[in-house]
Amino acid sequence: MAVEKKKIIIVGCGPGAASYITPAAEAAAEKADVLIVSQRLKDLFPECPAERIDSGTDVAGILDVIASRRDDGRQVVVLATGDPGIFSLAKPVIRRFGRENCEVIPGISSIQVAFARLGLDWQDARIISAHSSDPEVSAADLRPAGKIAIFGGREAALAWIAGLIPELGEGRRVFLCEDLTLPGEKVREVASDGLADLPVSSRAIVLIIKGELLS
Repeated sequence: MAVEKKKIIIVGCGPGAASYITPAAEAAAEKADVLIVSQRLKDLFPECPAERIDSGTDVAGILDVIASRRDDGRQVVVLATGDPGIFSLAKPVIRRFGRENCEVIPGISSIQVAFARLGLDWQDARIISAHSSDPEVSAADLRPAGKIAIFGGREAALAWIAGLIPELGEGRRVFLCEDLTLPGEKVREVASDGLADLPVSSRAIVLIIKGELLS
């Protein structure tokens, strides 16, 4: 008799603090036979008895692991930091297995929190990631945007951003948002010419905002 393959559940786990994890995310984790977790999320949901597998950096490899566990009829739940729709494992999982075989539980992104801390909407923001490497995007492409949000949790990312800002034109204000929702949270306006010299948390967002939008 053929084994019934269950939908893969991809769960957004919020920006950091447990209070920002939604009840829907908790309910999904409770269903898991297998939890696919990053290092940052490996200790989340400690009461869940599911097998825990580190997602690591080998995307193709972890997709094969998911396929194997799913072929056994096990419920696979993939945990994503923030919201699965922003720079997460959700995209390759859905590409491999198809939308019809996946269920996505949205979460609260650190991008949302960063803009909330400034009292700004973000529906027209440009969102890019410099978290693991410098993005292939030009200043000319970003210049029209009044709001730019960059995942930048490494010192080399801050150096890249510091080089970008002068090319965007005058009147930009820069905010470094670190460890959002956690006890050590910091949100501060910084000078662009000193950005490259700052130490930075691995959980960092840089917001570059046209000054008139903050008046």
